[in-house]
Amino acid sequence: MSGVLSEQSARNTETGSKQRKTPAGTGASQSVVPVTSVHRIKADGVRIFYRSAGDAAAPVLLLLHGFPTSSFMFRDLIPRLADQYRVIAPDLPGFGFTEVPEVRKYAYSFDSLANTIEAFTDALDLNRYAIYVFDYGAPTGFRLAMRHPERVTAIISQNGNAYEEGLGDAWGPIRKYWSQPSAENREVIRQNILTLEGTRWQYTHGVASPDSVAPESYTLDAALLERPWNKEIQLDLFLDYASNIKLYPKFQEYFRQSKPPLLAIWGRNDPFFIPAGAGAYRKDLPNAQVQFLDTGHFAIETHGVEIAAAMKAFLGANGVPGRPEKVASR
Repeated sequence: MSGVLSEQSARNTETGSKQRKTPAGTGASQSVVPVTSVHRIKADGVRIFYRSAGDAAAPVLLLLHGFPTSSFMFRDLIPRLADQYRVIAPDLPGFGFTEVPEVRKYAYSFDSLANTIEAFTDALDLNRYAIYVFDYGAPTGFRLAMRHPERVTAIISQNGNAYEEGLGDAWGPIRKYWSQPSAENREVIRQNILTLEGTRWQYTHGVASPDSVAPESYTLDAALLERPWNKEIQLDLFLDYASNIKLYPKFQEYFRQSKPPLLAIWGRNDPFFIPAGAGAYRKDLPNAQVQFLDTGHFAIETHGVEIAAAMKAFLGANGVPGRPEKVASR
């Protein structure tokens, strides 16, 4: 099993790549399955937990998760990409296993999340990367892209919104909280969203076969929400999400000016970020590729194979080809 590595050893362990051979079969060669390792590194006064796999010399894919999950959501996607890319997936502050010291007095806002991820990329010397953004990962990643457009080789948006027409009716209670940030409205969000049932619903709504969603996904998320003060962190971020909508015109200006290759791959049954948000990218990026999947918000849970294949084809066609897949002789 992979262990958690110290800050001092994290960078050293990524100078090469770890791989496993698949069990011997009848063919002349075996595919090589990259091993995902986990690390921690200090950046912006935060001890950031992240998952990494792939050849350190390969093109970089930076995967940014959303609410209420962590880099764990990429557990199956990472090895499907790491045969050709160096894949890095951090846990945002307030999520997963990233640790924010109390003395840091961290202000949980999307500006702060972007600041921390920017410091994280600097700590790992990531100067060029494609970004995969989902949910909260979108406003975090787009802030990063606006600051460093020269670093971003491509964008994959999986239900990561940047347009008002992409906001579905499920935002109703949160919009009310924005307009009236009272203790009562804060409690409505706490009781209806920050629960095991609320988390399970986000994973299974719009999925043809809800039992196909691995229960450890939403169960882990719900367990981590129960940590002391974590629900207050999430409620602060819900309130600050309104700042992202104010930045939508700036995000769109970045798209028009920098023209990053973009793939919007979308669970069409997402109640939060509806299909119109995917199609809207073409207003500012006429060459954006848009693909819909018959699933919900967490499309990666049911369509990881399709998403990985679409990403490789898209990146290869847009100047970010991966390294040739390795095979091991018998």
